[in-house]
Amino acid sequence: MTEPLIYIRIPGLEHYPHVMSTWAIMILFAALTLAVRASMKVVPTGWQNFVESLVLAVYDQCESVIGHGGARFLPLVGTLALFVFTGNVLGLVPGFESPTANLNTNLALSLTVFLTYNFVGIRKHGVLGYFKHFLGPVWWLSWLIFPIEIISHLARPVTLALRLFGNIKGEDLVIFVLLFLVPLLLPTLMMAFAVVTCALQTIVFSLLTMVYLQGAVADEH
Repeated sequence: MTEPLIYIRIPGLEHYPHVMSTWAIMILFAALTLAVRASMKVVPTGWQNFVESLVLAVYDQCESVIGHGGARFLPLVGTLALFVFTGNVLGLVPGFESPTANLNTNLALSLTVFLTYNFVGIRKHGVLGYFKHFLGPVWWLSWLIFPIEIISHLARPVTLALRLFGNIKGEDLVIFVLLFLVPLLLPTLMMAFAVVTCALQTIVFSLLTMVYLQGAVADEH
């Protein structure tokens, strides 16, 4: 028994279904962007109204969690949220595999977050100013706090990737097994529940990204 049941195969990507799914998502986003842009109106309707509502929701979250000026991270947070949610749900479509059910994809996303928040932190506070908070508030405990802080920061991309991978891969495997045990009703219910958990995992990933960015740009650094 192989998992998943069916892949939509593209020559050269037979052994990399997560790459094929990633390209499918990018093409989908590009097509939707062009469609919305071509039909933009002063008073939004249809897809434009839906897209603007999503953008506004992410904008408000960035300002709320990251703080004043957090909206400048809207392109990063918004893109990650859309990709993660679409990637999570895509595995429920016959013929596709969730790219977020592959650890390589999640590590790429997590490393992007890791490099970005460290870069903006260093850019705002300078190298010495940014890394000063790794020493802790009490100078005579800096020898203890510094290695703990370094380890915790280095673990962030790993835990961010593993958390998403474990949840989405687990859902895909459960649905796959249920398709053999109970062909219709139970897998359908599980897929409906999976849509909710896909949304929750997207919120968790996006929220942690914003928390990391907030910590990097906070004035106390």
